[in-house]
Amino acid sequence: MTEGLFLAVGSAAWIGVLTSISPCPLATNIAAISFIGRRIESPRAVLATGLLYTLGRTLAYVILAALLVFSLLSASAVSHQLQKYMNKLLGPLLILVGMLLLDLIRINTRGSGLGEKIGHRVESWGAWGGLVLGVVFALSFCPGSAALFFGGLVPLAVKYQSSLVLPTVYGAGTAVPVLVFAVLIAMGTRAVGSAFDRITQFEVWARRVTGILFIGIGVYFCLKFIFRIL
Repeated sequence: MTEGLFLAVGSAAWIGVLTSISPCPLATNIAAISFIGRRIESPRAVLATGLLYTLGRTLAYVILAALLVFSLLSASAVSHQLQKYMNKLLGPLLILVGMLLLDLIRINTRGSGLGEKIGHRVESWGAWGGLVLGVVFALSFCPGSAALFFGGLVPLAVKYQSSLVLPTVYGAGTAVPVLVFAVLIAMGTRAVGSAFDRITQFEVWARRVTGILFIGIGVYFCLKFIFRIL
């Protein structure tokens, strides 16, 4: 059980990082970094804004996931059914999320327009604007980030009955890229653009590898817990 929980923590962190560098969330993170970069004359302000953005993003995911997981686990009938059928549900769900990550299924929706509009409004709020942006951008779900959050993190947290630890790890993971770039900006580095390009390239193969793994694990769960072949 301990090894399983350790693996779940690692999975939550990876899902969080992958969420943050997916195309749509990456766009909102770029907007956040642009906001942070406006205060480049003050390295301390850059770091403070980046930390507050990280905090806002983490808190938003933790609160939302905690509410969802706690609600599911607190309802005795629902909790009993989830514990009984969770492994059976995870198989098809992981396959579906994997297909979304591999673009085998595409859902066309508008991205983070709301987050961008609010981003422009909080520019005059100073470093505390980063906290607001973190919360708003975290809740501006796109198909990919929604699939990873609702189809990856929430079932994982329910399975291990973790309404705080796994959501916190996930939330911190989603904010890591912004925090890294805030540090780079504060240091006055000129490699920010190159780092963006590398992250974009990394995201492509990371998403594909994760999608394949999700489908593979989903098939295994289906064969073992639904068809009882293995």
